[in-house]
Amino acid sequence: MSPRLKFLFALAACAAAIALVAAALFGLAWSGLAPDLRAAAAAALIENAGALFIVAALLLAALGIALHALFRAYVVRPLGLAEETRLILGANPRHRIESSAPREIAELASAINALAARCEALQADIDARVTAAKRDLETERELLAALMADLSESVLVFNAAGTITLYNERARQLFDRAANGPAVHAAEWIGLGRSIFSAIDREVVVHAIEQLEHRRREGEAQPITEFVTSTRGGKLIRGRLRAVGRAGAQATPAMPAYVLVLHDVKSEVEHGATRERLLRSLTEETRASLASIRAAAEAIMHYPGMTPSQQERFLRAIHDESEKLGRRLNTSYSAEASQGAAEWPLAAMLGRDLMQALRRSMEARLACSVRAQPSTEPVWVSVDSFLLVEAVCDLARRLQRAERAAEFELALAPSGPRVELRLTWTGDPLRVEQVLQYENAPIAIPGHLDPMSFREIVARHGGESWYQRETPERHAFRVLLPASKSEPARAPGVEAGSRPVFYDFDLFHQPGQTAEIEQRALGELTYTVFDTETTGLEPSRGDEIVAIAAVRIVNQRLLYAEAFDQLVNPRREMSAAAVRVHGITPEMLVGQPTIEDVLPRFHRYCEHSVLVAHNAAFDMRFLQLKEPSTGVAFTHPLLDTLLLSAVIHPHQTDHSLEAIAARLGVSVIGRHTALGDAIVTAEIFLKFIPLLRERGIVTFREAHEAQRRTAYAQLRY
Repeated sequence: MSPRLKFLFALAACAAAIALVAAALFGLAWSGLAPDLRAAAAAALIENAGALFIVAALLLAALGIALHALFRAYVVRPLGLAEETRLILGANPRHRIESSAPREIAELASAINALAARCEALQADIDARVTAAKRDLETERELLAALMADLSESVLVFNAAGTITLYNERARQLFDRAANGPAVHAAEWIGLGRSIFSAIDREVVVHAIEQLEHRRREGEAQPITEFVTSTRGGKLIRGRLRAVGRAGAQATPAMPAYVLVLHDVKSEVEHGATRERLLRSLTEETRASLASIRAAAEAIMHYPGMTPSQQERFLRAIHDESEKLGRRLNTSYSAEASQGAAEWPLAAMLGRDLMQALRRSMEARLACSVRAQPSTEPVWVSVDSFLLVEAVCDLARRLQRAERAAEFELALAPSGPRVELRLTWTGDPLRVEQVLQYENAPIAIPGHLDPMSFREIVARHGGESWYQRETPERHAFRVLLPASKSEPARAPGVEAGSRPVFYDFDLFHQPGQTAEIEQRALGELTYTVFDTETTGLEPSRGDEIVAIAAVRIVNQRLLYAEAFDQLVNPRREMSAAAVRVHGITPEMLVGQPTIEDVLPRFHRYCEHSVLVAHNAAFDMRFLQLKEPSTGVAFTHPLLDTLLLSAVIHPHQTDHSLEAIAARLGVSVIGRHTALGDAIVTAEIFLKFIPLLRERGIVTFREAHEAQRRTAYAQLRY
């Protein structure tokens, strides 16, 4: 029974009791009167009936006011104390109860506050001890985060149900792409609790797992399987899959995990196709030239008596075809070298550092004098520094032995779009065959099975090299290398100081997807907490969404890094009042995607989750009105923090987002921005889960039924 009904029953009972007592006293007095006095009393009662009724009403009103004051002080206020006490025990230990009259209730509130302070101190001590005990574990987790973030590979870990439980920043970058229109972010494809099948075709992954399990059953200890496929975003990737969590062939954990390492191979495939076209073209053109040369040679051989002019014509044809063949070979070699440079991994290096590395290596290996000429400006070059140092040192060693070069000079300077490296020495000039010998001599490179020549190493860099005689006694080898636009001090797309890694191994133990959501505990579900900003408050009269944002909750963890945040072009005017509320100006919406582009993406972001919003009826009305134009319907299960607040704190009068946040100790940042409100709503919802559990509301069905019974659930938009 609600407190209001209890008060009405108490008031009625008191009034009835007073009426009965008054009636009994009146009956006793009436029975003791003489007949003539009864007649006089009856006449007086009839004459003053109105006044008596007013007096009775006033007495009843006074009684009601007195009872109401007592009821508020000794019934409603203790109920409020109970709510605030549960709030201290559950969501916000720092909350304190305001003391108020009467004195007995104020003393009770003071005692509760003292007890809360002591409990908070004890909890702080326990937390400190737990923190100290978990220090080693946190260190290992930080090590894992650092390791995963610094890997150059994209790594995804998922369980047997296909649920992603770990991924690193590289994986996020791999699944980010730019399309013709709005950007598509990785959060729409991958995330903790999402299915791997949203990003990669199910059949491809299942086939790879089947091959992996087959090889394991055949006795292979640590099988690995590879595949090539396209992502939902259109990228061509190569995946390497292996199982983890198996100690051996006999180990059968309840739910194994799989590690998937991904590489973007689009450039490799394009390079292979280009190389194939180049080889096919070279083969066809070479056959034609060889056929012409062979025909001319056979004519000279079979007709020795031809005139000198005829013989000259055939020899000229052989010469022309030979030159043409040489040009084709040179063109093909240059094209292949360019393709090889694109494929070979190079790193940006400051020119000064490259010069110092060359000088130190040459002096240490050759015991000669090396002077490095400094550049007039900072120069960045893209090189494999190890290979280039080996190549230059080998060339200098050959010059030292054969040409008796005792001193070398190094210089590095910009040369158009590239950078020129110059190795200069003093000595006799080189013949053509010597230059070719030095450039093509094999070099044994440590760590490489096959030797490479100086020319091959330069070609790997996409560069060129040549010998030049600068003075009669001074000579140089010049090498053109690719310039680097900037210093890649870290992986592209990873901000300095940012080392995000996303993992939640508890997801290996999540219930299967086939269980009914209504029977699942609130703490086990995946949530999408969202908010919208609009041009006004009347969706049925043409107001439109101008921003939509959301964050995800997985395993009772708020994933800030997997946020969805998008401005929307409403294609209509926006009032100044709306701009003052959310701060989104019409200029900010120019060039933004329309709701027909945004809602399908947001729908994909919300897949396999429960929607949560504050005053959800308002936001859902906007989404429902856009179903015909967008073709997507948001039929997800739904929870509303406004309604849940009324369930948890029925005796509180203010259930606005700010008031709830203040009660629960949640910081309000970015109020009236879609993403800011979504984050605040998510933090509030996480604090609601234990408070609902205290009221016996554990499953989604129980929470849904409880919020449906509140008065706020009757609002319509």
